[in-house]
Amino acid sequence: MHRLLLAIFLPLLLAACGAEPVWAPDDVVARAGYSSEEPPSVTLFTVISTSTGAGAHSALMINGVERVMFDPAGTWYHPYVPERNDVHYGITDHIYTFYIDYHARETYWVLEQTVPVSLEVAELLRSRVEAYGAVPKAFCSNSVSSVLSGLPGFEAIGTTMFPKPLARAFGELPGVVEKDHYDGDPDDNSGVLMVKPGEIAPGVPAV
Repeated sequence: MHRLLLAIFLPLLLAACGAEPVWAPDDVVARAGYSSEEPPSVTLFTVISTSTGAGAHSALMINGVERVMFDPAGTWYHPYVPERNDVHYGITDHIYTFYIDYHARETYWVLEQTVPVSLEVAELLRSRVEAYGAVPKAFCSNSVSSVLSGLPGFEAIGTTMFPKPLARAFGELPGVVEKDHYDGDPDDNSGVLMVKPGEIAPGVPAV
């Protein structure tokens, strides 16, 4: 009976928590794919309140054969960046900047932590986030820590529900490089530019 009730109510629970499946078409994802010239790496983004110091969000950028963003239960969106269940494709340098700008404002700052990895580890992590599925609201850190847990080089990362403990554990990894991003923009970030003047989005012809 317990399993029957769980099977009935779990989809409703996930829907209530904000798990929203999204699946961009194959051709759109293929056109958007972006390969960075930077060495393979994994970057953890942690959004932190400027007033309370509490963690508000966790996300991963994976730079392997191509660069993708795992933004679980996030609200960030770009019209030229296709998404498949919280995995965003086509993370160019401009898109990376937009992602930071969207989150960093007068009420929040962004901690960026990057560690070098092998191409094999980057691709293994990408396969994990692609297989994870849509993430319910408030489970961003749990999903990020889950895909990292047990990954070669990330054995010290345990699962957690909270952004700051995850950031602390990530910060102790060998070779980590950290950046702090602050921005005095108003808290209402609805006006953040999606495309800079003159930029051509992946797969979109110039006019």
